[in-house]
Amino acid sequence: MKQHHRSWPFSAILLAAFGVALVCIGAFFMFLRPPLLPEDMRFIGLSLEQLQVGQPRMASWLERVFRVLGGYATASGVLTITVAATSFRRHERIALLGVLAAGIASIGWMVVVNFVIGSDFRWVLLAVAVLWVASVCMFMVERRHATVRAGETG
Repeated sequence: MKQHHRSWPFSAILLAAFGVALVCIGAFFMFLRPPLLPEDMRFIGLSLEQLQVGQPRMASWLERVFRVLGGYATASGVLTITVAATSFRRHERIALLGVLAAGIASIGWMVVVNFVIGSDFRWVLLAVAVLWVASVCMFMVERRHATVRAGETG
């Protein structure tokens, strides 16, 4: 199949930037995030010492859980960059549907939950979600403009 558009539309650039942000979130969870953040302790309502007495293996378990979560976030970011570079870049409708579904299930849900729990990271995550929303909106604008141009020349 011959690709007609070699340049990167703004929607694909935004989606690729969103993918890079997901990779960074994944790296944070895999390599930098401690098992319990101060916001976690506020939400739980216990001190770290109280939690360690009652559940001595909780921190070790959470560390493993967050490493796995980080791997999934990184994989999602890599796949998002790949979609941005291929089908999203070509404005294929199926790419839009996949990006919508994946974004709602991932960053959309993450932002909602982080606002509900009053996370210290809620605004950063909202900014990442704005990249996703902007890429979807630009995709629709670019696709509409392409359809109008095709109608004018056809």
